[in-house]
Amino acid sequence: MRGEITDVMDDYKDAWRNLDPQDPRIPQTQRPPVPPEVPEQNGMNGTPLYRQPKYTEPPPSYGSQYTGPGMVFQMTPPPPPPPQAQPMNKRILVAAWVIAALIFLLCVFCIGADLLHGAMQGDAGEGSRVVIEMQEPPELDADDENVSADGTYTVRGVAELVSPCIVKVGTFSETEDGDTAVGTGSGIVLTEDGYIITNAHVVQGDHFVVEIDEDEDYEAELIGSDTKTDLAVLKIDAKGLAYAVIGDSETVQVGDEVVAIGNPAGLTDTVTKGIVSAIGRQVRADSASFAMECIQTDAAISPGNSGGALVNMYGQVVGITSSKYASAYSTTYEGLGFAISTGEAMPVIQDLIDQGYVSGRYRIGITFVSTNSEYGKYEYEQENDTALPEELEGCLWITDIDSSCDIASTQLESGDFILRLNGERVSEYDDVRNALDGCKGGDSVKAECARIKDGEVQYYNITFKLEEDTSGNF
Repeated sequence: MRGEITDVMDDYKDAWRNLDPQDPRIPQTQRPPVPPEVPEQNGMNGTPLYRQPKYTEPPPSYGSQYTGPGMVFQMTPPPPPPPQAQPMNKRILVAAWVIAALIFLLCVFCIGADLLHGAMQGDAGEGSRVVIEMQEPPELDADDENVSADGTYTVRGVAELVSPCIVKVGTFSETEDGDTAVGTGSGIVLTEDGYIITNAHVVQGDHFVVEIDEDEDYEAELIGSDTKTDLAVLKIDAKGLAYAVIGDSETVQVGDEVVAIGNPAGLTDTVTKGIVSAIGRQVRADSASFAMECIQTDAAISPGNSGGALVNMYGQVVGITSSKYASAYSTTYEGLGFAISTGEAMPVIQDLIDQGYVSGRYRIGITFVSTNSEYGKYEYEQENDTALPEELEGCLWITDIDSSCDIASTQLESGDFILRLNGERVSEYDDVRNALDGCKGGDSVKAECARIKDGEVQYYNITFKLEEDTSGNF
């Protein structure tokens, strides 16, 4: 009996296994899910191609586990499809938009930074660095009534163009009775915001007033002064001023017509005409001063013209007139005027604007008289009541030593002589400059010296350091 039951159960199991899982006789809840077909290995490079199973009910989520009679099945997801490449033109378009946006933002940032920087400079009252540029002669309009047939301005045209750029400079000194006027001179407006060129000897005072029109005066600040070259720079608080164009003095030729504009004897806007008599003149105001390269002209230059302009017929300033240089000859000769060439003056002016002094200068710390001249010999004899020894003719007779300089710590004393500097014979200022060419403040210098003691000449050597000179004083 038991065996028969077992046989019946086996038959039942066989029949159950052979039933179609979707046979309607099987309860829905006991039907096993139809397993997905085995992937075929016929894709590219052996990649499986999946056939999705068909379900009568919504398919279960991937990763779920199903059980049924006689089986357990775990669903696994198919691999994601490969990404589709974007069309090339679409990628290029997107990149172009990104680049354009970045450029726009950069432009906005730069403009904003410039505006902010300009506003900050305006608030501070100190603008960007003033840079002096010399201009080439321009091409003038031939139809202008103030232009001559040769393409240059007439004297009237030059005067109308440049006179508004020339100002009157008044110098005052403080006294117990108040401010006292000590002199007047001329100035050249260099920039529209009030930088003005003049001569150093014009601004030998305590404060200064610039007169642009007869009823328009400005207090002026002395930016820098250099008596060695007789150049100085003033600054007034003004905007929109007419300013001069600086020409290149290298273009000036002997025989060229020039115009001098200034305020001689306080007579404003005085215009004189002449020619260039010579160029490259090394002129000094007296025997001990520094020589400057000047343009010689027969245009009248008188006291009060100092700091004014020598102008070519294109309306460009090619020289700064100086009665100090003219005065070296004025007691003996007439028709000799001098203007410091722009090629010589502009580097000095640029240094004065930038830092208030001329860079690269040094000083020894001595005052001397050259015994190479009859005047020097005479001065020595008057001072010492004896003739200068012949062996000391043609050297430097020391009349004063600056105690703040290193040379004061050596054996050298006032009344002694310097014969050589760095092995070079020195008898006047130019010799000193040549012997110390290339030297700067802090450099060591050797000097061969002499002293007269008990009627005999005694020789000795010293070594000292040069001092950096930012004073602007000669």
